[in-house]
Amino acid sequence: MSLQDGGIPEPHDEEAGPAPTGGPAPARRGRPRSEAAEQAIFDAAIELLEGGTPLAELSIEKLARTAGVGKATIYRRWPGKEELFVDLLRSVELPDPVLPGTSVRDDFVTLLESIRQRGLAKRTSALLHNVFSQMQLYPKLWDAYHHTVIEPRRRLGLDAVRRGMERGEIRDDLDVELVGDLFTGPLLIRTVIRPGATLEPGLAERIVDTVLEGLRPRT
Repeated sequence: MSLQDGGIPEPHDEEAGPAPTGGPAPARRGRPRSEAAEQAIFDAAIELLEGGTPLAELSIEKLARTAGVGKATIYRRWPGKEELFVDLLRSVELPDPVLPGTSVRDDFVTLLESIRQRGLAKRTSALLHNVFSQMQLYPKLWDAYHHTVIEPRRRLGLDAVRRGMERGEIRDDLDVELVGDLFTGPLLIRTVIRPGATLEPGLAERIVDTVLEGLRPRT
C-alpha cells in the first residue's frame, strides 16, 4: 500500500472561518489558531499510532477525521504524509543543540550529549520506537527524515571539526567527515545498532576525550 494519500483538497475548511455574508470581514486570529490546528493534527497522528494503526493505513482522511479538521487544513501545511510525519517526529524530539563554539571538546560534548539524550528518549517513547521501526520500510519517508533532521545535525559536527582544525586542536591533514564519524560513531552504535547498550551519564565526555587523544596535532 502506498503511503501517499489520494484525494483532492477541499476548497474550504474550518480554519478559514465562515464565508463572508456582507459587511466588514471578521478579524482573523492568524497564527495562534493555525498552531492549534497543527497540534490537533499531531495529536491525532500520535493517538492513531499509539492505538496500533500502521503507517501505511494512516490516511489523510483518517487523520482529518480524528483531529476534527478538514483535509484542506492538512494539505495546506503538508503536500503528503511523508512531510507530515517528518514534522511530527521533529515535534516530539529534543531540539538540535546549540554548540558553544569555545573549543572542539566543548562542541562535541554538547553534540554527543544531545545524541545520548535522544537515545534515551527513543527507548522510553513507544511512539518513537513504533514509528522508527516502520519508517525505514518506506524509502521516501526515510529520505525526507534524513535530509531534514539527520543531515542538519551531521553538519553541526562537521562545522565543529573544521573549527577545531583551524584552531590547531585537531590535525588538519585528516578527512573532516572521517573525524566527525569518529566522534559520533560510538554513540550512534549504542543508540541504533546496539539499542540495549548502556547510555550512562558522562559517556559523551569519555568518548570525546578518547577520540581527541588520537587526533591532537603531533609535536
